[in-house]
Amino acid sequence: MLFRKMDHLVGLDIGSSFIKVAEIGTSKKGNILKNFGVAQVSPGTIVEGRVADMDGLANTIRTLFKTHKIKEKNVAISTGGHSVVIKTINTAKVPENELQATIYSEAEQYIPYDIDDVNIDYQILGESDFSPDQMNVLLVAVKKDLVAEYIDLITLAGLTPKIIDVDTFALQNIYETLPGGDPEQVILLVDVGASKTSLNILKGAISLMMRDNVSGTNQILDELSDTVGISIEAAQNMLLGGKASQKEATALAEISRNTANAWCSEICDVVHTFQSSSNELKVEKIILSGGGGYVEGLSQNLQSELDIEVVAINPFDGLILDAKKFPASFVAKAGLQAPIALGLALRRVDDK
Repeated sequence: MLFRKMDHLVGLDIGSSFIKVAEIGTSKKGNILKNFGVAQVSPGTIVEGRVADMDGLANTIRTLFKTHKIKEKNVAISTGGHSVVIKTINTAKVPENELQATIYSEAEQYIPYDIDDVNIDYQILGESDFSPDQMNVLLVAVKKDLVAEYIDLITLAGLTPKIIDVDTFALQNIYETLPGGDPEQVILLVDVGASKTSLNILKGAISLMMRDNVSGTNQILDELSDTVGISIEAAQNMLLGGKASQKEATALAEISRNTANAWCSEICDVVHTFQSSSNELKVEKIILSGGGGYVEGLSQNLQSELDIEVVAINPFDGLILDAKKFPASFVAKAGLQAPIALGLALRRVDDK
């Protein structure tokens, strides 16, 4: 058979402005893109990472699957933002049967929520650089009510949630499939979405620093709506290239420029913090993704301020594509929005 079915999952990236769905099959030649689609989300459907219109969003998901003739019901989804805590901690080496209890005990001091209100997962990264008796552990905590909310949403849409990942990890997952990477190079992955920006500093497959903040393209929409007196829907249409008067176009350009400057400052602060805490390691390349990557000025400002190469991600580069179904124009248009959905689609049912 060309595609494995037993552990196959559809990647479903649920953003506050767009939903992206991806299907990836496997063959002897490599990973093959079977399906990819995008649906716009009505403003106000998702607010601060929480679903405000469950029925409307479930219907959008159902329609997206129907439009792209996706039959598979098992999905991998992800979340992020302030309801998710990601932290690399240092803990004592203990026997495997004591590890979970030790990590849960350590976790309480790093999580700003009641320990009973979160789901906790972890991954051992290896021995600590400072002591052979210590180890580095990547700790992830997600609020239980958020997980329950998204499970209810996916079930309402007629699908089965098999994996709930974190946006940052899904992006890293697809990045690691891209050809030409240097495992010794320190990379900063920057994903600017509608309501949050995720930053992940990597060396090879090891994450050295992660940060999430609340910056995103919704800032542009809100300010544009207030400045020129239009609805959020109209502002979103304008941001996507719709018709605009001279006044509106001028306002959009200025607001986008100022917002890109603010994003640049926040990203530079993270880079400087990392580099001041690491005597030897320096960020050598920045890879942009997310809708904010289209905002004029962000890439140029980062490159100028940090004197670092800045490129837009091409998440399809490690996949086999049918040029008739997915032409170059599709790759150029969808590239910045696709990585998280594609990273989720690479997951399998029994993944850790």
